[in-house]
Amino acid sequence: MAALIPDVFRNPTIRVSMLAIFAYGFAGAATSPYQSVIGIRELGLSNGLYSALIFAAAAVNVIVSVLVGNLADRLGDYRSMMLSVTVFGVLGYGVVYLFPTQPTFVLSALFLLPVYNALNSLLFANVRATAKGMARHEVATVNSGVRAMISLSWVLVPGITGALLSHASSMLPAYLFACLACTICLGLIAGFLPRQKGTGEHARAHLSHLAALGEVLSPKIFIRLIAIALICSTLHISAAVLPLIVTGAAHGTVTDIGVLVGIVAFLEVVFIVAWGRLQRSMSNVTALAIGTTIYVAYLALLGFASAPWHVYALTLISGAGAAALISIPITYLQDLIAERPGLGSALISVNLFLSAGLSAVLFAIGTGISSYSGTAIIGAAAGAVGMLLLLLLDGTKGLR
Repeated sequence: MAALIPDVFRNPTIRVSMLAIFAYGFAGAATSPYQSVIGIRELGLSNGLYSALIFAAAAVNVIVSVLVGNLADRLGDYRSMMLSVTVFGVLGYGVVYLFPTQPTFVLSALFLLPVYNALNSLLFANVRATAKGMARHEVATVNSGVRAMISLSWVLVPGITGALLSHASSMLPAYLFACLACTICLGLIAGFLPRQKGTGEHARAHLSHLAALGEVLSPKIFIRLIAIALICSTLHISAAVLPLIVTGAAHGTVTDIGVLVGIVAFLEVVFIVAWGRLQRSMSNVTALAIGTTIYVAYLALLGFASAPWHVYALTLISGAGAAALISIPITYLQDLIAERPGLGSALISVNLFLSAGLSAVLFAIGTGISSYSGTAIIGAAAGAVGMLLLLLLDGTKGLR
């Protein structure tokens, strides 16, 4: 850790970006666990409308992330774009808290917040542009440190929010907390992130928005996105089946779910730093293959859990594997379009969309032909397929 901290904090852009992404993670961690409760139970949206809304919002976020990332590359100015999208976050969370109606919730979830969520890839793009010229392992270390801040927010914020609102008649104040976090994030970027100036280099290298979308969908890029999405779909499968297995086949309680999630989130922070250090001596593909193997083993073993202690015993390998799967793909995806940090970092959002979609399909198949435990095993198999595909595509180059 002592060796990592100076590398991460020496550059003011990286330091401010870490604080800003913690604030970004704070907003999501304060609201995501309670979003469905607010939308469905408090505001009266139907289950079908809510599901369609979440899917459409994810699609909007992908498109916006690619377009905004490409525009930032063209301008050579990530700071201005980050300021712009963060304003959407302040408005998106604020309008739901101040005017809690179905139309404002839909407006926020479908338009305002998907634009704001492009901040995630923009922050990583800004860090990547700042890290230009650094050694590969140093870039991976910085990305791991920045990504760890999101996990840290998820360790702290959901429990604090739940405790503060445990006796409240509504969960809407969670949106107020998120609005304040966005405002702090806006202040950090506006007041402390060094100003940038576009260069002729960016102007010469720019792509049209249509060409940028075409590059993302090109066979060379898209097949690798599918491999990473299959790997990352295991995270979504685990999130879906873990509570159901804990309270079902493992005969645990709802309290166990909260404790387990907290333990794993804490371990993720620790292991993200550890993976960053390991990447100094191995390639991204090697590290990701090892991390995927660990997480696939966890998910397969989860399918055989029949007592609470079985699931608790799996938290160590769950945290180690999850840390790899949420941090290492960032650098790998950015490297796919290394010359354009904004567009390369937008692949993070594309991966989130694809992996969530694949996990939904796998969940439907698994629960249709098996139990929740069987679905966990099917998810593990999908992750293994993704790893094999990745090794087939980049193994010879990546395992050197």
